[in-house]
Amino acid sequence: MLNIALPKGRLGDKVYNLLANIGYDCSEIYDDNRKLIFTNEKSGVCYLLVKPSDVAIYIAHGAADIGIVGKDILEEDKLDLYELLDLKLGKCNMCVAAPENYIEDLDRPLRVATKFTNIAKNYYLSLNREIEIIKLNGSIEIAPLLGLSDVIVDIVETGTTLKENHLKVFETIMPISARLIANKSSYKFKNSEILDLVTKLKKELTEND
Repeated sequence: MLNIALPKGRLGDKVYNLLANIGYDCSEIYDDNRKLIFTNEKSGVCYLLVKPSDVAIYIAHGAADIGIVGKDILEEDKLDLYELLDLKLGKCNMCVAAPENYIEDLDRPLRVATKFTNIAKNYYLSLNREIEIIKLNGSIEIAPLLGLSDVIVDIVETGTTLKENHLKVFETIMPISARLIANKSSYKFKNSEILDLVTKLKKELTEND
């Protein structure tokens, strides 16, 4: 039995449909209930529905064998696990955004509002730019509008929220998409099951590309 950690929400639904298409379905997931663990003995899978930001933690600690998580979380947390496959779902970008008329002052540290503190630090370290991190967990777009920060580092999908708040993207740090990850021990001891799933996923993704 493969224990698969799925993120709750819209991405989780897309990923589940992808897995169901290659024979790893568990129709009980769509039942109207509050269960978080679903098993299908015939498919040989057990799905764990968890908060997206927790998927990698479940994998790293062995509570699940494999799982699906955004590249942003992998880069932010840097946990000890294997990244097996880009599922090309949930595509977006990690970006630096600021007010439309923003002009950077290079004579002082850049004030950066973000919840992705490690990604921001590593990015500006690569530019040899001194920064001050302001950790926020939500409504990050407000920070530069109120003078709390100069710029924000955040995920941008359509850019609509930025436009509505008179912000724009100044730099793209990295592309983001859903990735299949694996616990290192599980990859060793359940290698055939995991590689079989990966092979089927690759075929499905290629056919629908």
